[in-house]
Amino acid sequence: MTQIEAAKSGKITKEMRQVAESEGISPDVIRSRIAAGEIVIPKNKNHHLDSAIGVGTGLRTKINANVGSSPDRADPANEIEKARVAADAGSDAVMDLSTGGDIEAIRNGIIDQVPVVIGTVPVYESAIRAIEKRGALVRMTVDDIFDVLEKQAVEGVDFFTIHAGVTQDAIRRLKAQGRVTDIVSRGGSFLTTWMLANNQENPFFEHFDRILDIARTHDITLSLGDGLRPGSLSDATDRAQIQELITLGELARRCREHDVQVIIEGPGHVPLNEIQMNIQIQKKLCNNAPFYVLGPIVTDVAPGYDHITSAIGGAIAAWAGADFLCYVTPGEHLKLPDAEDVRLGVIASRIAAHAADIAKGVPGAMKWDIEMSQARKALDWERQIKLSLDPERAGKLRRQGKPLDEDGCTMCGEYCAIRLVEEALAQK
Repeated sequence: MTQIEAAKSGKITKEMRQVAESEGISPDVIRSRIAAGEIVIPKNKNHHLDSAIGVGTGLRTKINANVGSSPDRADPANEIEKARVAADAGSDAVMDLSTGGDIEAIRNGIIDQVPVVIGTVPVYESAIRAIEKRGALVRMTVDDIFDVLEKQAVEGVDFFTIHAGVTQDAIRRLKAQGRVTDIVSRGGSFLTTWMLANNQENPFFEHFDRILDIARTHDITLSLGDGLRPGSLSDATDRAQIQELITLGELARRCREHDVQVIIEGPGHVPLNEIQMNIQIQKKLCNNAPFYVLGPIVTDVAPGYDHITSAIGGAIAAWAGADFLCYVTPGEHLKLPDAEDVRLGVIASRIAAHAADIAKGVPGAMKWDIEMSQARKALDWERQIKLSLDPERAGKLRRQGKPLDEDGCTMCGEYCAIRLVEEALAQK
């Protein structure tokens, strides 16, 4: 029985109770929102996790970190270490996007050694295997695709990104629209190349019922991918993006009907003034399914700082209703991230998520900030560091700027505003 199937029947599972306890929400509220498709618990029956997380309406905004090899950098140990760093920095999930080296070893190493929710984009491995066996991506077969889906399902992958909305109709709209950056999704580009070369419909769309059968058997959450997401601000919210989203909304309904949990992936590069509208459109077209966004990145001109451009967009998106933020690293448009890039990306996304959770009134979010403010008032530096979102960095900066007076800091020294006012008020 899948989580959504149990929820529809009125059953509260162990995982629902875990989510309820961690979120400070009634288990029955969790159950009812799972039944409605507004919350998912991504957990493959074959993946042994100590605790489950929930993603969706009324819950803390969750973070995902992407790792994975490329043909240029294919060391399994590096990718497993980056996944560990992401989890240690507070990421709720890790996606393995490997396309180079021993892909299976990387994925299984992450599943075995990193105790968080694990996602993949199965078409990556399907395409790489087709190239290895037949010499070309366009020779990929439907069996290649489903062999990988079945294998990864058994291994314990918790959620699959499935680019089922990249249809022939959507591609026609993209061509008619005209874009600056066309398609920037790797999965979307693999499928578009295959579809155009073979003059066939997207196999993920055409054989969606087979995907549902696999997902239901293992309770895999389907993350319906945004293969036509905008890769530049000028392409945001165009016909191709919206056409794909309409299709994803229809597929999400089929998921729920088949007792399969589903989330929807969203854009990409989006101007600040269009983010809220994008979230509202998604929630409307997809019946309030959990929304998973990459960034969004709010300006195209800051390579090297895209953890910041995405944190700005992520905060606005989460405040507007996005439920799951995919981090972006500083080198997003420049290189494969290293471990420090991963850490910075996770921290930036966590800041965005927490700021949004305060604005949304998520239970307990503001309590953390009040405790920090009380520690600042008391000039309790040890507690401030402990309460920090990144205690390691906060402690390092404190040590680097060691003050003459241990109660103060080198920003103000003897002119500490808190201390001066406290002394003044005490005299009245």
